[in-house]
Formats: sequence, structure tokens, C-alpha cells
Amino acid sequence: MSPAQATARLRVPLVALLAALVAVSAVLLGAGSAQAAGYRYWSFWEGNGKNWEYATQGPSLLRPDDGTVQGFRFAVSEDSGDADQPRRAPDFGAICADTPAQDGKKRVALVIDSGTTTDAPDGEKPPALRTVCAQVAPDASSAEALAAVAKPLRYDDSAMLCAISGYPKTGCGEQVSGDSGSAKPSEPAKTTDDQDKGEESDGGGPSVGLLVGIGAVLLLGIAAVAQARRRR
Repeated sequence: MSPAQATARLRVPLVALLAALVAVSAVLLGAGSAQAAGYRYWSFWEGNGKNWEYATQGPSLLRPDDGTVQGFRFAVSEDSGDADQPRRAPDFGAICADTPAQDGKKRVALVIDSGTTTDAPDGEKPPALRTVCAQVAPDASSAEALAAVAKPLRYDDSAMLCAISGYPKTGCGEQVSGDSGSAKPSEPAKTTDDQDKGEESDGGGPSVGLLVGIGAVLLLGIAAVAQARRRR
């Protein structure tokens, strides 16, 4: 066999291997994008006088001072980094203008933004955004301030806030598909432990089966190249 013929025979399995790798890469990238998802939940915010900042404590732990502005926004987001802010400025003076100060009480201005129809669960319509001034005991938590003006509230077993003024009727922090925007049907609300495990075991990377498939393609390609060399 001439060198040219040997090269031609070797080129065939190499081209096949390259094509297989390109195909597997496309599947891998597609799988990664298909797994992109967010969670539908009420996020909690604190006003700093001009802008909103994502709260570092939950409403049941935080005990706001008199004159504080806090916000709640219902939306779909992956994490605090891309969460939607309340669509009203944190203006204590405007929100509590008609609620005079009272001895033995503190005033907490609240912005309750139920979000858009895009983020609403199927069959539900988000209530209109509203602002309210809660007047509560000096040691009241943010959750108690919210309960004073926006009942009924609903929480899950891990104390995650699921509903404000009864919205939404069902669901709590459920995962929403990045492809269709719909929630996975039968997936329960996540507790803190479940979320930690999910981040470790399902971080949006390729599945074990996909990795095994890639390995099989590579082994077949290597075998083809080796066989072609033996025939030279």
C-alpha cells in the first residue's frame, strides 16, 4: 500500500471521529441549556433610601427599625443575583404619609409586588401592586409587619414564605423549566436541605449517561484509528 493510500484510509476514521465529537458537543450544549431553570417565589428586599437591596435575612428573622421600607416581589428567578426587584421606589415618606406616628408603635413601609402574568402560576392572575404602612410593636419582625396588613400568609415546612394575601393559591418555590416557563408538575417545595443537595447533584451539568456516551464515542474513534494504522 502506498503512503498516499494509507493516509487516505487513515483520514476516513479521523473524519468520522471528528463528526461524532461535533455531534456529541451539540447534544451536550443542548442539554445544558435545556436544564437552565429558575424558581417561582416571593423575594424579600430592603430599601436603602434610594434603591432596593436583596435582604440577607428572612422576614421572620429581621426586625426592622421605625421608618424602614421593605419590599416583596413575586417572580421567577434563578437566584438573588437575577431576582426582579419591586417595581416601586422604596419611599417611606410617600407610603406612610397618611399614617401618623404613634407612641409604642413603629411604622414599616411595605411594597407588595405580585409580579406579572408571565411569572404567574397557570390559571392565576397576579393582584395589583400595592403599598401599605404597617404600624406594629417596636420588636415586631418583618413577617409580623407583613401579617398585620397582608393576610392570609402561607409558609411551607421550612418557613419559606409561599403566599401573600393568598397569592398564589398553591405552590411554593417550585422549579420552573427554562424551556417552557411551566413548573414541573409533582415537584414538592424545596426545603433548605433539599436545595443544598440539589445544588450538589444537579448543578445544570451533563448527566452521567451523557458522559458515558461521550466516552463510548471516543473509544470507538480510537479503535478505528488504531485499526487503520495496523492495516498500513
